[in-house]
Amino acid sequence: MKQIIFKGCATALATPFNENGVNFKVFEEMIENQISNNVDALLVCGTTGESSTMTETEKKETIKFVVDIVKGRIPVIAGTGSNNTKSAIEMTKYAESVGCDACLLVTPYYNKTTQEGLIAHYTSIASSTNLPIILYNVPSRTGVNIAPETCLELSKIPNIVAIKEASGNISQVAKIAKLCQDNLAIYSGNDDQTIPILSLGGLGVISVLSNVSPKFTHEIVMNYLEGNTKKALYMQLSALDLANALFCEVNPIPVKYALKLIGYDFGTPRLPLVELSEKNKAILENEVKKFSIGDVP
Repeated sequence: MKQIIFKGCATALATPFNENGVNFKVFEEMIENQISNNVDALLVCGTTGESSTMTETEKKETIKFVVDIVKGRIPVIAGTGSNNTKSAIEMTKYAESVGCDACLLVTPYYNKTTQEGLIAHYTSIASSTNLPIILYNVPSRTGVNIAPETCLELSKIPNIVAIKEASGNISQVAKIAKLCQDNLAIYSGNDDQTIPILSLGGLGVISVLSNVSPKFTHEIVMNYLEGNTKKALYMQLSALDLANALFCEVNPIPVKYALKLIGYDFGTPRLPLVELSEKNKAILENEVKKFSIGDVP
């Protein structure tokens, strides 16, 4: 069995912006709230964190800031992926140097490499660091899917320990689980598929929902892992409408608005993303309100 980075819920943190860059004051408040509400790990500078529109300096400052605030209380995972292998190596080395516990590496986007290219890309990065690596498979964004057979080859590398599976393809996840077994932990990358992936042996979720409901999302996973599957399923389905509303437009547009609704000024998304439409603001406001007062355990 390889190192387990976390079991439960890791929040894929949104990043608060203001006119000066990252709003670290608001970010600290958010991080402390996440920890006090039992999240099991934090992911910084991922897709939800708008890493694609952050400068290299901003990313480095933000990664270090989160590590310094968390102070080892829970694992900090840094999104260090790139479609440039050299850049990914440099950012991964930086994350290791400031004390991150793991890194998340998205498949190379735009280049659309082959499966052999994916193996070479991840092998090069893994050989440059001692950090445990989580593969990130999100073909709807990158145009590249990590095949189960490729996962098997990559799972033979000692510090490639897990995959965030956001393909939406449960059959593919099942095949990964069968091929890789204990050599590659599986985390759901979609909030609406947490229970299905746990049922295939997954260890948790890297979640957007937990930005606004951290304790609840953590408890979905914990209930399942502790054998209370009926309650876990009930909780998953109770959160389904809110989880869907958080993707009514491309992530992280809705979640940044949802954070505003619950009292955090995370600013607006950076271009080319724009603020949530008025129509969808009304939908999200309704779901946040319903969820906060609803009959959920």
